[in-house]
Amino acid sequence: MAGLRLDKMLAHMGLGSRKDIKKLARAGEIVVNGMVVRDTAQKIHPDRDEVVVGGQPVRYREHIYLMMNKPAGYISATEDRSLLTVLELLSDQYACFELFPVGRLDRDTEGLILLTNDGKLAHELLSPKKHVPKTYLVRIDSMVTADQRLALEQGVTLDDGYRTLPAKLEVVQDKSVEVLLTITEGKYHQVKRMFASVGKKVLYLKRLAIGGLWLDENLAPGQYRELTDEELELLRSQK
Repeated sequence: MAGLRLDKMLAHMGLGSRKDIKKLARAGEIVVNGMVVRDTAQKIHPDRDEVVVGGQPVRYREHIYLMMNKPAGYISATEDRSLLTVLELLSDQYACFELFPVGRLDRDTEGLILLTNDGKLAHELLSPKKHVPKTYLVRIDSMVTADQRLALEQGVTLDDGYRTLPAKLEVVQDKSVEVLLTITEGKYHQVKRMFASVGKKVLYLKRLAIGGLWLDENLAPGQYRELTDEELELLRSQK
C-alpha cells in the first residue's frame, strides 16, 4: 500500500477532523511504531506501520462490507426526510465510512442487503451486463400451477411491456404457497410484477442470496455483521 498521510488515515477511521487529530498529536496521544508523533502530515504505510491513539491500536480499513438482514419498514437509501433508512440501524462506529446500500429492497421487503463504501464492487454487482443472480423467498396468495411456473422460468412480460430473462423457481415444499425465485435482473418491483403477470399476489418477500452469498440465518431482522474474507472473495468472483 502506498504511503498515506497520518491525519488523513486517522480522519478516515473516524477519530475526528484533522484539527482534532493535531490536538491529539500535540498532547502526545499518537504513537507510530513506538514513537510519539507530533507531525500529523507525515506519511505512513498502514499495512506495515503500527499506529496507536490514546493507547488503542488503530487498524486502517479503506473499505467496509456489511451483510444486513433488512427488516420491513426501512428503505434502502442513505437518507430520507420522512422514512427510516437502513443506515439508521448502524452503530456509530460505522458512521465515518459513508456506507451506502448496494441496490434496493422495497420498504416492505426483508432480507439480505449489502452495505459498503466500495463503489467499484457495488457497480460490478449491480451492472445489468453481469447478470448476478439474486434469490428470494416469496409467499404468494395461492399455489403456482405448472403453466405459471413454466411461464416464470421462461420469462414473462411485465406491465410495461418488458420481457424478463428466464428465472428459476423452486417450491419450498409440496403444495406450498412459498417458493424460491432466482432472477438475474433488478427491475423496479420485479418479483412482485413477475408474479402479478401470472395472476399471483406477493404477500411476503425476503431476499436470501446475492450471487453465491447467502444471508446468515443467525442475523435477526435489523442485525448485521462484516463479511468474512471468504464471503468477500465469493462476491468478487461474481464480477
